[in-house]
Amino acid sequence: MRKSILSRLNNWIIFTLMTLVVVTIVVASTLLINYLRKEEIKRVDILASALKFQQEVNTPSLEVQELILQIYSSNTTIPVIVLDKDHRPIAHRNVPGEIENNAAQIAELAKAMSRNYPAIELKFPNGNNQFVYYDNSELLNKLRYSPYILGFFILSYFLFSFWFLRTIKKTDEGYLWAGLAKETAHQIGTPLSSMIGWMEIMKLENPDSEGVREIEKDIERLRTISERFSKIGSVPELNDMNFNETMQENYDYLKTRISKRVNFELELPSYDILVPHNRILISWVTENLVKNAVDAMKGEGILMISVFEKNKNIVVEVKDTGSGMTKQQARNAFKPGYSTKKRGWGLGLSLAKRVVKEYHNGDIKIAQTEVGKGTTFRITIKKS
Repeated sequence: MRKSILSRLNNWIIFTLMTLVVVTIVVASTLLINYLRKEEIKRVDILASALKFQQEVNTPSLEVQELILQIYSSNTTIPVIVLDKDHRPIAHRNVPGEIENNAAQIAELAKAMSRNYPAIELKFPNGNNQFVYYDNSELLNKLRYSPYILGFFILSYFLFSFWFLRTIKKTDEGYLWAGLAKETAHQIGTPLSSMIGWMEIMKLENPDSEGVREIEKDIERLRTISERFSKIGSVPELNDMNFNETMQENYDYLKTRISKRVNFELELPSYDILVPHNRILISWVTENLVKNAVDAMKGEGILMISVFEKNKNIVVEVKDTGSGMTKQQARNAFKPGYSTKKRGWGLGLSLAKRVVKEYHNGDIKIAQTEVGKGTTFRITIKKS
């Protein structure tokens, strides 16, 4: 539990740091762009002041004229248009080449510029006032979106890294559980071979013994369990077709081995459902759900398995009247290692999900659960 809390805390710390990095970059870029915008406005103000001074002084000195010309010529990026009081172009700088000689289009462009920045009015004593219109330089317009683009790419990179690391972790977990399952199958197989040998000797001595027959059934069951574990981690063959038969066999076996106080029923369609599947693994999934249901009911209640077709899917529902789950328990039910029981490794539902999703191209989920009223697990497998 403590490890889980620390893991969540680390995730939140990483998320917070990622957010701070992205926000810092966006804020810094925005401040830089605002600084550049203010600098451009200052340059336009200086240019407007120079133009006004030129008009106010009848015969400016040669040095003053040269200075004004330098101020005007130094502007190679900021679009500027000067109109008279009748909105006729007097001068312009850095406007698109295709409208340079079109007075009407230049006037329209000036009007469009005024939507971003108010025109600077140059007032003269004779009343022939002029208006200086300007806009952001092309570079500034491009930079305006750069913080958001940069932030998007950085955030995308962090999200991709997070997804990549999470995928690696899941893959490692998959290899771990597959290796554990195969090792379990190997460990079961060694004493099982010895038991089969001793069973053959007992059958020679007393072939009609009821005890021998029962032990033989349990040995066969252990062999099936060993085979189930050995199939985890490898691609099983889906050689079985009759789904009804698989469920009926599993039901018949389980019914004799659970509490008589559990009203255990199976509902099958009146016709055969044919779908490729692995009988051993599907039986394992069903058995796992049934045993969980019996534990949740504490050996007493109603347990129903329903098999039916819906659209192009085969649906299996395992419904019990047990203790049910909280929302948190339901969210974590299929996570490896999670268990509400005091015993067990918490692998049953995780491996069941692997069998259904990866091997049978299906899905398994908790369709309904309520504390004190029971739980319904639903398995969906595509017929195709």
